[in-house]
Amino acid sequence: MSDEAHVAFVTGAGAGIGRACAVALGEAGLRVAVGFGGNKEGANETASMCGGLAVEVDVSDSASVDNAFKRIESELGPVTVLVNNAGVTGDGLLLRMKDEDWQKVLRVNLDGAFHCIRRATPAMMKARHGRIVNMGSVVGLSGSAGQVNYAAAKAGLVGLSRSVARELASRNVTCNVVAPGPIATAMTDALSDERVAAITDAVPAGRMGTTDEVAAVVAFLCTDAAAYITGAVIPVDGGLGLGH
Repeated sequence: MSDEAHVAFVTGAGAGIGRACAVALGEAGLRVAVGFGGNKEGANETASMCGGLAVEVDVSDSASVDNAFKRIESELGPVTVLVNNAGVTGDGLLLRMKDEDWQKVLRVNLDGAFHCIRRATPAMMKARHGRIVNMGSVVGLSGSAGQVNYAAAKAGLVGLSRSVARELASRNVTCNVVAPGPIATAMTDALSDERVAAITDAVPAGRMGTTDEVAAVVAFLCTDAAAYITGAVIPVDGGLGLGH
């Protein structure tokens, strides 16, 4: 099966890293479904950039995931490349964190990846080809004060991905984690100069990364050239997580 025949589904692709991943996969010749939760305008813009299809999905709800896959399968074909990028934060110190903040972050960031992987797996096994990339974070291994929920979810993705890798390797389905560090996005653009300086001072490379740098690694993992890489956690963090 050639790369041109593959259908990719990128969740959380209305902006930022997800958009960059969708565009990179579209440029590689894949047919791309652009998943979005609330940012319909952004998803439509991403879809226009990659010649793709914008698909609304609540990854925390397995029924919504099933409906999204049915639409993609109907309009583009079976999904054989899956990038689980949808995510939310709900930062707060441990002692003040509400149950709903813990639960929401876990539902979207971890349960969401599980729902999408489970739904995509039958088609990948039938095709004997599949590429799954889960968007982790440097904090999933290093931890982060004020982000116990987010760090737990991202750490959970590592165990999920490595278990999936073991289960599906014999069917030529790989599952990896890309773990970005500080990446320049619209969110970081809103930070003060002092905060940006503090963040970049902690990074050995001395700068924030770009969404395109993350997308380049994701796109590579989705190619045939990466067929022997599975269960890996690949940092794109300028050395911030060095040693973890």
